[in-house]
Amino acid sequence: MESEAEARVAYDLVADDYAALLEGELEKLPLERALLTAFVEQVDATGGGPIADLGCGPGRVAGFLAGIGADMRGIDLSPGMVEVARRDHPGIPFAVAPMAALPFQDGELAGALAWYSIIHIPQDLQDGVFAEFARVLRVDGLLLLAFQVSENGDEDVVHLRQAYGHEIDLRTRRQSPARVKRRLEEAGFALLAELVREPIPPEKSRQAFVLAHRSADADS
Repeated sequence: MESEAEARVAYDLVADDYAALLEGELEKLPLERALLTAFVEQVDATGGGPIADLGCGPGRVAGFLAGIGADMRGIDLSPGMVEVARRDHPGIPFAVAPMAALPFQDGELAGALAWYSIIHIPQDLQDGVFAEFARVLRVDGLLLLAFQVSENGDEDVVHLRQAYGHEIDLRTRRQSPARVKRRLEEAGFALLAELVREPIPPEKSRQAFVLAHRSADADS
């Protein structure tokens, strides 16, 4: 798949600089920290269990969640990112895998998050990815998504040619929250909460956060 290969090459190239530039970024984002903390508390309230960071990058979010007591693991398409994640967070198991074919058993996870990682999934593949999220989550398992908002009601494709000090060739996708929620429902999720905040410079778009749980009738 062209977009998958594109993302792998770009993130392998920038992995070390990406990790360095975003180190400590969550410390500046109290709302995001609160959402992530509430997510872990919700998982604990439903019996606890393993949580996977899907598209984990260098592991900074997985590391934060592990630090507040979550039983974390992570996957990423980029071997370079996984190498950095293993280096920086040696207590968390990380693996190289695409989000469309997750290395987890049916119903294995109590929680999953895709923190700015569905932005690399083309629209025609998102239904399959959300169905895969539902497959690996147990009934009532929680899913937290974060993504940039499309302001035209559809999808904005941003073609990045330079980032994190490197020349790259990478497309990211701002999302329609309404379409994301509809696809989640079609995949067997029920919406629990949605939050959209205004951009914080140098961000250029609003940021959306969607929390859902896997419905009991997800396989029906």
